[in-house]
Amino acid sequence: MPVESGSSAASRQAKQKRKSHSLSIRRTNSTEQDRGGLQRDLMESQDSKLPVSLRSNLLDLFGQIEREFENLHIENLELRREIETLNDRLAAEGQTLEGGDLAKGALKTKASHSTSQLSQKLRTTYKASTSKIVSSFKTTTSRAVCQLLKEYAGHRDGIWDLSVSRTGPLVLGTASADHSAMLWSIETGKCLLKYVGHQGSVNSIKFHPTEQMALTASGDQTAHIWRYMVQLPTPTPAADLTLSGEDGELSDREEPDGEGEGPSECPCVRVAATTLRSHQGVVIAADWLVGGRQVVTASWDRAANLYDVETSELVHSLTGHDQELTHCCTHPSQRLVVTSSRDTTFRLWDFRDPAIHSVNVFQGHTDTVTSAVFTAGDNVVSGSDDRTVKVWDLKNMRSPIATIRTDSAVNRISVSVNQRVIALPHDNRQVRLFDMSGVRLARLPRSNRQGHRRMVCCTTWGEDSASCNLFSCGFDRQAIGWNINIPALLQEK
Repeated sequence: MPVESGSSAASRQAKQKRKSHSLSIRRTNSTEQDRGGLQRDLMESQDSKLPVSLRSNLLDLFGQIEREFENLHIENLELRREIETLNDRLAAEGQTLEGGDLAKGALKTKASHSTSQLSQKLRTTYKASTSKIVSSFKTTTSRAVCQLLKEYAGHRDGIWDLSVSRTGPLVLGTASADHSAMLWSIETGKCLLKYVGHQGSVNSIKFHPTEQMALTASGDQTAHIWRYMVQLPTPTPAADLTLSGEDGELSDREEPDGEGEGPSECPCVRVAATTLRSHQGVVIAADWLVGGRQVVTASWDRAANLYDVETSELVHSLTGHDQELTHCCTHPSQRLVVTSSRDTTFRLWDFRDPAIHSVNVFQGHTDTVTSAVFTAGDNVVSGSDDRTVKVWDLKNMRSPIATIRTDSAVNRISVSVNQRVIALPHDNRQVRLFDMSGVRLARLPRSNRQGHRRMVCCTTWGEDSASCNLFSCGFDRQAIGWNINIPALLQEK
């Protein structure tokens, strides 16, 4: 009988405990909503600089976290009740189970498991965020030495494009909205020749791979091939060639107008050796195919045309773009052409098989593709008004192998053959350098005394030059020659 009385007393105590726990749970559940509402009202009444929507989202997230912990607490209480029930049964049989310790152990195990998961998530998030911060610091660190060496001023309007000759003598060519193209001495900055055969803006200039001929595209709906013969002058001290004012800047009234010494003394070429006609709109770009026997032109009439240089006849009309073309480029060693367009795509045209040519369309941007260029290897680099530059592998162009995100629209880009460095001209007057993996190397200096003062339209590399190895041009009516020194270790990478 004493045993029965003891067991009945223990069962009554267990029932009371279970009732008290259930009451406490119900009390907790009934008051949580009120407490949450009070906390929400309290937080909303406090002054905060956070937007209302953000504060509301934070409150919802905190509420979800609180509910998770509440469910965990209820599960632990239910587990404790089960252990106490088991203790009651074992007590009736004269055995004892350390239920309190077991409950504490179960609670500790479950809590430690949840805590470890939470801490792991926090560590992962912290590591990811800090790695992003560290990588952002790395990408903005200048790893190349950039120096402005020469300015080429003399055009009466903005310069759209520029190029360096591939054979001697090495000269710099510029194409301007003032209806002219100019050839410059890279070392002295002196104008050597001026082509004035176009009736519209000259939008691009490219040199023949082996002969002294230039190819220009114009807003007069034609492309011209013209010959040039120049003699390089002897270099003179840089101080005698300074064209900027006392503070290094030229206002709209002070910009050179071509009078007096300088470009006005240049010999002029007025007639083209070959005129390529067939477009019904502005010819925005043109380039030589490998070998120099054919050229390709891109126009606002949504077509690119392939011409035979010797006969000036149209060989192929490359149609398919939905909007105006913005640029065209040829591969340095294969019969491949890439055209870019305002329809957010660029197309790869393959002429390696004489019997048939194929085309592939690539949709990797969300805005106008301003340019797409080949590298010396098997890559294509595309730039867009969506403020991104993407590097593609010709063997697998389903997705880019690198994406460069910038803060301004990207114009006509160029890639260094030897150093494999991408030069990005921007609408915000900046020129930035990246490697092929998307790591930022440098930003060309721009201040009141040097750099472009308006939109930078184009860049080109002149790696055979003894001094300047990068050139840029813009709507401030000048081209600039830069010396870019890339560390050897970075080049190997």
